[in-house]
Amino acid sequence: MQIFNNWNIVAKGWYIACTSKELAQKQAKSVEICGQRITIFRGEDGIVRALDAYCPHLGTDLGIGKVDGNWIRCAFHHWAFDETGICQNIPCQSAIPNQAKVEAYATEEKYGFIWVYPDAVAPEGVADFDELKGKEIVAQPDTAFERSCHHHICMMNGIDAQHLKTIHHLDIKMNLSLHRSELGTQIDFTMRGQFPQTTWREKLGQRFLGSTYEYSMRYANGCIGLLTMMKNVRLFPPLHMIYAYTPIAPGRTRIQPIYVTAKRKGIVGYLLSKFLLFCTRLAYYMLRDEDGKIYENIRFNPKLLLSIDQPLAQYMEYVNQLKPSRWSKSEVSSKVKIQN
Repeated sequence: MQIFNNWNIVAKGWYIACTSKELAQKQAKSVEICGQRITIFRGEDGIVRALDAYCPHLGTDLGIGKVDGNWIRCAFHHWAFDETGICQNIPCQSAIPNQAKVEAYATEEKYGFIWVYPDAVAPEGVADFDELKGKEIVAQPDTAFERSCHHHICMMNGIDAQHLKTIHHLDIKMNLSLHRSELGTQIDFTMRGQFPQTTWREKLGQRFLGSTYEYSMRYANGCIGLLTMMKNVRLFPPLHMIYAYTPIAPGRTRIQPIYVTAKRKGIVGYLLSKFLLFCTRLAYYMLRDEDGKIYENIRFNPKLLLSIDQPLAQYMEYVNQLKPSRWSKSEVSSKVKIQN
C-alpha cells in the first residue's frame, strides 16, 4: 500500500491538537485533526485526555460538555466517559451498555503543544533532538501556515541537495549518512560538505563557521521534521527547529514551525537562549520564502531521479513502510483491520 503522497492515508504518528495554553484545567474543547473531530480535555489532575468527539448515545459533541474530575460529561444527557473512552456513569440508570464507549487516543504535551496519537497507546513519545535529551528546553512557536501540496512533499525539502545551489545559491557538495530507528518510525539524514569560496555567501560562511557545513534532518512518523543546523561549526552551538505537519484537506497541509533550544541558567543564560532562538528564526525566514514559491506550485510526479536524489528515494521508501492509522479514509481503514 502506497502511503507516500497519498491523501487517503494518515500514518500513525503525533499530530498537533492545539497549544497547551489553550486548554486550562477542567476545560474541554473539540478540534479537527487530520479530518477527525477529537475532544480533548484536561482533568483536575492536569493531564490531557483525547476521545472521539461524538457521544455514542445521540451524537452530541463532547467538547461542549463538562469536565467532572478526570471524566468528561456529555452536555446533553450527562453520560460520563473516562480516559479510555468507556462510559462510567449514566444518570438515568445504573446499567451501562457495553457499547457505551468511544475511541480513546494517547496524548503528550511537549514543545508547548498538545499532541495526539491515533491509537490509545503510542509505541514512543514525540520525537526528541539527541543533543537536547534530558535537558530542560525553551520552545518558541512561530505562526503556522499552509502549503498546497502533501506534507510528505514539503518534508523532502530538507534533504534535497540540488536545491541548495539552484534555490539558495549555496554550491556545497553534500555527503549523506543515514540511520533508521529500531521501530522504523524515525529516519535521520545527516548532510556534510566543504564550503566553496565562489560567492560572498560562501566566503562569509567559511570565515565565521569554518571550512565545513553540516546539518541533519530527523523525520518521525512521516509527519514531524526535526532540523539541526550549525552542527560542528565555529562560534555557534547547534540550532534546532521543528516542523510539525498536519494534512487538513486534500491538497492542503498545515505546517507549524517551532524553535527549540536548551534552557540556560541566569540572566546571561536567558539572553543567550533568546539569541539562539532569534538566530534559528532568522535562518528559517531566509530560506522559507525561497522554498515557498516551489511548494505552492508543484504537482509531484517523479519520473526521472538522479544519483544526487538518493536521499529523496530513501525518504519515500521510509514513508511507505509506515503504518496507516484508523484516521485513514474508511476503505483504507477496513483493509488495515483485515490485515491486522
